[in-house]
Amino acid sequence: MYRGKSVALVIPVYNEERLLGPTLKAVPGYVERVFVVDDNSTDSTRDVVREYAKDDKRIVLVEHETNRGPGQGIVTGYNAALEEGWDIIAVCGGDNQMPLDELSRLIDPLVEGKADYTKGNRFMEEGNAFADMPKIRLLGNTIISLLTKISSGYYSIFDVVDGFTAITKKAAQAINWDKAWKGYGYPMDFLMRLNVKGFRVLDVPRRAIYLEGERQSQIKGFSYALKVSPMLLRNFVYRLNMKYLFSNFHPLFFLFYAGFIFTVLGLWVGFIIINAKLNGGHPSGATAIFCALLLNLGVQSLFFATLFDMMEEKKT
Repeated sequence: MYRGKSVALVIPVYNEERLLGPTLKAVPGYVERVFVVDDNSTDSTRDVVREYAKDDKRIVLVEHETNRGPGQGIVTGYNAALEEGWDIIAVCGGDNQMPLDELSRLIDPLVEGKADYTKGNRFMEEGNAFADMPKIRLLGNTIISLLTKISSGYYSIFDVVDGFTAITKKAAQAINWDKAWKGYGYPMDFLMRLNVKGFRVLDVPRRAIYLEGERQSQIKGFSYALKVSPMLLRNFVYRLNMKYLFSNFHPLFFLFYAGFIFTVLGLWVGFIIINAKLNGGHPSGATAIFCALLLNLGVQSLFFATLFDMMEEKKT
């Protein structure tokens, strides 16, 4: 028990035979159950889990018969924890690069009723995150975090790819995890689903750990950002429709769509004007004014819609 709440820990793993042992050794004593979800590893990860489970009865091995992705690993762990009724479900990686000695930082806001879901943020802690993270990964993390702010509706968060998290039983029960994103990019998808349900998300500072010679995050700069961008766009449209049209109507629904339409039309008219100029044509002044009007309306609509969206976050 931790401050009157029962705590379970989910560790999704794939081929972590070398680093899983130190991770399991670092699990705090107040964690009463450890679900290690093996995503059909091809090494001896499962044997490592079974060996540690002999001495630590908290450890339970959950096996995927096929490789289903890290997001599904967490969902499987959530479902297992919910079946046993744990009050708080934390998540960490099996690569010994998340500070389990700081797990209480994630749990405290949940116990105190300040949040429903907490996540680590390596850039809030005074330390080595900025210096040690490769610049291309730092840029990719920044781009993805900015896109996720808009997609998820949580504008006060950063380091969205960090998988060191904790969630209350109430929040975990409210989400339909079967529809969640199962591959890399799952943290951003989870945030959107929490926002649609109106749950409070809080960034918590945590120490960054980089083990020399070990593989780091799956983020590969721009390529990762490009890969998850379509998912973020779909999530944004889904959130906009569900939260501001079907669940609780808000004028920003129209502002967002009007902003997109006017901006696209303005850019299209601008392209026509430029193309005409390049081919010796002389577009009329009225066309130029119309283009400027569309772009002005579009940008202002998007600006005010985003402002209202940020205000809605403050209400949660």
